[in-house]
Amino acid sequence: MTWPPDSWWEPETINALDGTPLAVRARAGTARPVLLVHGLASNALLWRDVAEELASRGHAVAALDLRGHGRSDRPQSGYNTDQSARDVIEVATALGWADQGPVIAGQSWGGNVALHSAALDQLWGGVLCVDGGWIHLATRFQTFDECWSVLAPPGFGNSGPDEALAMITGFVGGWPPHALAAVLGNLEVVDGRVRNRLDREHHKAIVHSLWSDDPAEDYPRIKVPVHLLVAGKSQSDDVEVARSQIADATVSWHPDAHHDIHVQQPEVVSEQLFSLITRVEGST
Repeated sequence: MTWPPDSWWEPETINALDGTPLAVRARAGTARPVLLVHGLASNALLWRDVAEELASRGHAVAALDLRGHGRSDRPQSGYNTDQSARDVIEVATALGWADQGPVIAGQSWGGNVALHSAALDQLWGGVLCVDGGWIHLATRFQTFDECWSVLAPPGFGNSGPDEALAMITGFVGGWPPHALAAVLGNLEVVDGRVRNRLDREHHKAIVHSLWSDDPAEDYPRIKVPVHLLVAGKSQSDDVEVARSQIADATVSWHPDAHHDIHVQQPEVVSEQLFSLITRVEGST
């Protein structure tokens, strides 16, 4: 068996303020720019179908790999929500979008990154949170040790590429055709064995950030339109807190969707994203 190649838009490199090279897959356009941010231990490839729909409608669009993920560099520091929020601000600025009111969309932890970036800077015109943004793990776990014992990422042991490919092929059955290559973008092969691209200690640092940082502290500081897209049936109380405390927030519920709804059902995420862009256009 052969792993499918990463054949999507070739990334360019944009340096974060600390010099970390970040991989960004971008297309120019005349309509409002959109930046797409993946979740923990994920990568930009999972946004492929949404990005292509945006580009087909004339939007400037970029999907980036956060530090330590995908094809971005892997520095020894900066693995937390705050640094990643500053990284996405730097990417949008480097793309020349600072005066264009871009929309930022983040999935899972990327939703927390997107919301925090909107609290830090008035750059953004709107925020789409895809099954994340409201994540505060301290509401589920009293201590971080307990949190990590449950949420530490599984490894692949001595699995080779063929075994990993067979397992993931079954996992993404019924998803769009590019989903397999996208999920494989979270992995690498070293000495014939499969492992996660994101280093385990860096993964742990991000989980600690999700446990220690309370996103509710950001809610009153966000003045732009926000849409909270909820996949599955969990965390309804946290979503309601976010909806009630963000000045201009709406919610849509998708109980039958997977957490990775942006790759499983890209048409649903695209529809909600275009609806948000319409709101942003009407508020400016």
